[in-house]
Amino acid sequence: MNTHDGSNDTRKRVIAAIVTVVVLIIVFAGILPKFGNYSEAWDAIKDMSAAQLGVLMASVAFSIIVYVFPFQVALPGLRYAPAFMIRQTSFTISNAVPAGGAIGLGVQYGMLAQAGFAGAAATAAIGITSVFNLLVTLALPVLGVLALLLVETPTASAILGALAGLLAVVVMVGVFAAILRSERTARRLGDWAEGVIGKVMTRLHRPAPTGVTAQILAFRESTVDVVTARWAARTGTNFLQQFAQFGVLLVSLRITESGEDTLIPVAAAFAAFALARLAGFIPLTPGGLGTVDAGLTALLVTFGVSKTDALAATLLWRAASWVPQVLIGVLTLIIWRARSRHIKAEASRRAAGT
Repeated sequence: MNTHDGSNDTRKRVIAAIVTVVVLIIVFAGILPKFGNYSEAWDAIKDMSAAQLGVLMASVAFSIIVYVFPFQVALPGLRYAPAFMIRQTSFTISNAVPAGGAIGLGVQYGMLAQAGFAGAAATAAIGITSVFNLLVTLALPVLGVLALLLVETPTASAILGALAGLLAVVVMVGVFAAILRSERTARRLGDWAEGVIGKVMTRLHRPAPTGVTAQILAFRESTVDVVTARWAARTGTNFLQQFAQFGVLLVSLRITESGEDTLIPVAAAFAAFALARLAGFIPLTPGGLGTVDAGLTALLVTFGVSKTDALAATLLWRAASWVPQVLIGVLTLIIWRARSRHIKAEASRRAAGT
């Protein structure tokens, strides 16, 4: 049974890797070159001054620093250093490894256990962080379109994206609030969800899932106190994390834009960023790599950025916001693995001594 599950997991990872490679080739070799010339975009990037490079590095450093805050709020008592290691390692696995979500989840549990947090506390922290990050990401397009109203008339696609995000946020907040409101309501929602999923799976000739209600009740029990007590901090730190990412994009735009008269308004740049993030929900590549880039470039051009500047800004933003965190995550993973081996060796020596 375990061998069969292992072969299925390997097959899924191989398929995910192939899909990722194909999508990246299509985006970076087929789609993005239609917006601008890579050599011209590179010229705009390499001509940045030392001062511009310093500002870019500062914006990247700030975004990496605040990336840890939502996880700390979700798990009171977790110090910054271990939280930093957990978040950066998880980022690297989830955003650089095809189908790395499940692997990253397991690594997070292992790192939390090493930091002294296990069981319900670890599950609650991971679940709360994921839920609030999803809610904020869906809320950003609404804010983006509202910001766009200050400088120009939003396009029909921008309005549609904002409405879709608003609807999703309303539904998710409603369900989340209902689950937290009472155990009875959570049980009813769990039974209903289990019934609906069961019918769908039956039509697909697959076994119906069991334990959905139990999982929802367990999630409620582990998260209700943290969410109700610290919801404002949870929301604020998640928005801060997203705005820090936008800050990296805005700096990238100001570096690559080719003249004062071509500067895109901050509101329009934010709208492009917020709407492009929706492409990250397309589960084709890790972290929306390629899909978000194509959407962002297209939206920047739509909102008035020249094609070459849009391509250069997108490439610089991707490199600045993705590469440093991945490299840091590789380092934190190596450190954690070394510590784990040391702890196991110490435990073995103690056991042998007794």
